[in-house]
Amino acid sequence: MSTSFASFREFYPFYLGEHSNVVCRRLHYIGSLLVLACLALALFSGNARWLLAAPFCGYGFAWIGHFFFEKNRPATFSHPLYSFLGDWVMLRDMLIGRIRF
Repeated sequence: MSTSFASFREFYPFYLGEHSNVVCRRLHYIGSLLVLACLALALFSGNARWLLAAPFCGYGFAWIGHFFFEKNRPATFSHPLYSFLGDWVMLRDMLIGRIRF
């Protein structure tokens, strides 16, 4: 059963609750940084194949975190746009120390 959210501001606390396991958060962190690395490699090398690797890095690490550590269903399946945005906001919050990982 999917919950509706009127805004990302309303969704984000739910999103954080779905990432309470520290290993899951760490895997998201690694996956998100690898996505940024893939984008940078594609840009600076001129090789667009790195763009194909980006979703595998991001979603691969995140989904391992959810299925094996958090033991929940990724929010991507029910709220893809908010979840995508949540990944980057959570990364920012981890980088500035707002969220422990």
